[in-house]
Amino acid sequence: MRVISILNDPKPSLSFEVFPPKKETALESVERAVKTIAQIKPAYMSVTYGAGGGTSKYTLDIAKSIKEKYGVETVEHLTCVSSTKEMVRRQIENIKASGVENILALRGDIPADMLDCDRNGWAYNHATELIAELKEANPDFCIGAACYPEIHPESRNSKEDIRFLKAKVEAGCEFLTTQMFFDNTLLYRFLYKLREAGVNVPVVAGIMPITKANQVERAVKLSGCHVPQRFISLVDRFGSDEASMKQAGIAYATDQIIDLFANGVSNVHVYSMNKPDVAQKIYSNLSDILGKSYE
Repeated sequence: MRVISILNDPKPSLSFEVFPPKKETALESVERAVKTIAQIKPAYMSVTYGAGGGTSKYTLDIAKSIKEKYGVETVEHLTCVSSTKEMVRRQIENIKASGVENILALRGDIPADMLDCDRNGWAYNHATELIAELKEANPDFCIGAACYPEIHPESRNSKEDIRFLKAKVEAGCEFLTTQMFFDNTLLYRFLYKLREAGVNVPVVAGIMPITKANQVERAVKLSGCHVPQRFISLVDRFGSDEASMKQAGIAYATDQIIDLFANGVSNVHVYSMNKPDVAQKIYSNLSDILGKSYE
């Protein structure tokens, strides 16, 4: 199934992200987490893919397994930064052969040792190039892309950022998934700007449940997201106690999602970090809402 059919349904949907192991020794524990999350029966699950294929050895196998073994639709991530055309085209052929229909096309994070490199010789500089190549390889792929409610770190301003997003849509992107954010007001402003610019594809809100105090610094470093005072106070009060911080972080994420649903953002994707207990708790908190349609 192409996930665009899920995203176009006005009924609230909740999906989860998982990531493959870096080492084969961790594969069994990842598979257990994937199975438990899949048993929740989310709208779909996405499987990440490291820049240049760095952590991607098991991505396609996991995505295929989720669909075939557990009956949950999947979205496979595919990045292109620091990859050759040959590498990417080989992976596209593998995806086509697997039966996976949905791809989140990303440039990917630039490896630290390549930040200051001359990029003129790179096969891919932007996700737009990857999207166009995917669409050419298989017009039936359902292709998504990433967006930043608080502006991509490399964009000069929001107008430039939205111009790039519009180019992704024109290249064949059918939906957008946001990077994490902790202040819903920022997303609502972003959505208004997108619609004003004529970008009308579904936007999936990406929510990161922060269950440990030390995750905050990493989250800010990765996405440059704003952390509101309400969340800072939560971390200050409960961060020193693991159980309390976990409960508070799940409650904060749940509250964000309820507010999003209430304000017409129907599709939410949870960056669950291979933590089935977190995924289960959030889903449980929302079970009655997810079981109903609010057309």
